[in-house]
Amino acid sequence: MTKIKLECHEANHICDKNQYKEANFWEKVKLTVHLIYCRACRKYTSRNTKLTKLVNNPKVDAMDRSAKEELNAAFEKELAKQQ
Repeated sequence: MTKIKLECHEANHICDKNQYKEANFWEKVKLTVHLIYCRACRKYTSRNTKLTKLVNNPKVDAMDRSAKEELNAAFEKELAKQQ
């Protein structure tokens, strides 16, 4: 019979595989059982899920080129004053 109890490093590895849809059914079952009693791995899984969502759907507003150039010019001007 397959061992159900996992150590935390094994659970974290399965969590990582699960994020990329590479974990098989039994690994998912073992991970779920482990997460029932391990608070640290639940926190790891939660953070890993949030990170994956942020990477897949970034909500980043970038400055346009002219604003960057103005900011850089102002920075260079202030830097020249300090020297």
